[in-house]
Amino acid sequence: MSLLAGHRVAVLGAMHERPLARYLASLGADLGGAVEGASFVIDDLGLEATGAMGISAVAVHVSVTPFGSGGPRSTWRGGELVASAMGGALRLTGEPGEKPVKEAGDACTFHADMVAAAGAMAAHFARGTHGRGQHVDVSIQQVAMSRNVNGILVWQFDKRKLDRAGGCIAYGRAKVRVIWKLVDGWCFHALMTGRLGAPANRALSQWMDETGCDNPMRDVDWLAYNRSTLPAETRGRWEAAMARFFAARSKAEIAGEGRRRGINACVVNEPRDVLRDAHLAARGFLDTPSGLPERFAVVRDGAAVSAPAIHAGTRSGPLSGVRVLDFAWALVGSITTKTLGDLGAEVVKIETRNRPDLARLDVQVAASSATSFDDKPWFANLNTSKRSLTLDLKKPASREVLDALVEWADVVVENFSPGTMAKLGLDYDRLAARNPGIVMVSGSVFGQTGPLAQEWGVDGTGGALSGRTFLTGYPDGEPVIPGAVPYGDVIVPYVMAGHVAAALQRRRETGQGCHIDASMYEICVQQMRDFLAMARAGQHPQRLGNADPAVPFQDVFPAAGEDRWVAISAFTPEERSRLSEIAGPDIAAWTSMREDHAIAAQLQAAGIAAGALQDCEDLLESDPQIAGREALWDLDHPLLGRFGHVATPMRFSRDRLQPFRAPSMGEHSHEIARSLSGLSEADIARLDDNGVFH
Repeated sequence: MSLLAGHRVAVLGAMHERPLARYLASLGADLGGAVEGASFVIDDLGLEATGAMGISAVAVHVSVTPFGSGGPRSTWRGGELVASAMGGALRLTGEPGEKPVKEAGDACTFHADMVAAAGAMAAHFARGTHGRGQHVDVSIQQVAMSRNVNGILVWQFDKRKLDRAGGCIAYGRAKVRVIWKLVDGWCFHALMTGRLGAPANRALSQWMDETGCDNPMRDVDWLAYNRSTLPAETRGRWEAAMARFFAARSKAEIAGEGRRRGINACVVNEPRDVLRDAHLAARGFLDTPSGLPERFAVVRDGAAVSAPAIHAGTRSGPLSGVRVLDFAWALVGSITTKTLGDLGAEVVKIETRNRPDLARLDVQVAASSATSFDDKPWFANLNTSKRSLTLDLKKPASREVLDALVEWADVVVENFSPGTMAKLGLDYDRLAARNPGIVMVSGSVFGQTGPLAQEWGVDGTGGALSGRTFLTGYPDGEPVIPGAVPYGDVIVPYVMAGHVAAALQRRRETGQGCHIDASMYEICVQQMRDFLAMARAGQHPQRLGNADPAVPFQDVFPAAGEDRWVAISAFTPEERSRLSEIAGPDIAAWTSMREDHAIAAQLQAAGIAAGALQDCEDLLESDPQIAGREALWDLDHPLLGRFGHVATPMRFSRDRLQPFRAPSMGEHSHEIARSLSGLSEADIARLDDNGVFH
């Protein structure tokens, strides 16, 4: 891949084996060499440790550390377990009422590296605009916190806290079971809300009927089903019946008959299953010298044309001047365009009242209702820095508005099922025919090609198929949902945004556009790379609880108080001995008599990595590092008032971010039709009368 061909990356600290280094290499950059003359410098040391190294003013310098550069805890020792604990992710993983367990692999670190990749590419584009480099700073703790939008919202609005959910996913008011025991393993299956989930939910109910199972869901109107408002007693009856049904099925039945029926279920794979997966083979994902994944997305180049002019942006941020046409919905697409918008791009979000964004429907907090599209803080968080244009794309007259926007745009973002944009006449080839330099990015569960491309899936599908779910939990227990909050849904957007920014800078230099194909499944497999290497070597990786083969000693220990815990990692035998000197032979007995934050502070002062397992109250109300990094942006909302929106978790030393609130449904329709599509007031009135702006 040539998006970064000719650029060199100086690698400091222990970043050589990190996902960020692999990401930059996957785009064609060369890794290694001196800081002097490097286009990029990446480190896991922080600005305090690298500030005197003489890094060039034109280099893009990226630091990814447990707590970020600067602030009262920037020098605290971390690692995956401690950063996950302090960022709130660790507290949410595991069985209710039992000891928390870390997500498989270095999940929060991988997430932070993908955030850093997007930041690095945005700074790379900005360098092409103003000729100067800058420092991009990423805190693993802040990134871990940013994933838990649901938990942040229910604390802000209802003063409730999400808890560990075991084999369930927490959706604010609802806790929905998604891991099911089979005869010979486990599967992932979720009942989804409304039009989105109706076909799959109906297919499961019909299969249950055909097998003679007790089926309390037989007469459900699935178009009216809402996971957030279903009574808990009703959900309990449904899930008990589903558990009996799945317990009589095998992995082969789920992968075969279940897929044929379209029930939105997939097998919880082990790493060795991933290595022989036919879909990955068809896409050539593991066709590398090592047999391990290298690419993060597929790029199909367009024809080279004369380089488009650089737009003069009116907003601040590294992507100022970039124009984005946003067909995205739900999480993957929305976070991609939120990231681009927060970084300064001008984003026009195409919506329709016929099929509203899922985030406009879920009633998660008391301030929201089922009768409004505009009172959901979840949507508000996921859609900052955008304008909304409602269009009924099934009406031919909508093209009077849309065609001009295609010509206006630098970027098109979509995350529909593969083939949907083609049905609308908006696939890459037709977009490029109208706007030859356009950069299009498509996000989906399985990618745009391959035998599973048309299969429907959700965040948990990528986690289950990749081995991530199978490997999360304790050795003597069942798998649990890693993080109890979305993962693939929030990782893929940063890969998409990073590729977009890199592609835009290349287009600026060569005139060449492209189509970027990002697969959630493949990116989740990237996170499991170390376990795939073990499986290739003939090993059979299993759940490790809180252990890490690379760390001599680490675990989670009880602290004083209800459901309070502390994470401790000793990275050397000397640190382990020092811990024993402080805590004695029984660490759990020592910690259980002490307050969690006091334990962390004492051990950190002794040079031992430790952190409290924070919840949203801790993070939002009393964490000085999070407060100092402005992890929440206070924005006014016309229906919800002023509240903290989760910030895009990266800091730039030169280009200031200035986000604005999310739009109401269709808030800017006429303005966009007038100012960007060039329509007259008479044309706008005519289209309005014909229901085009719906």
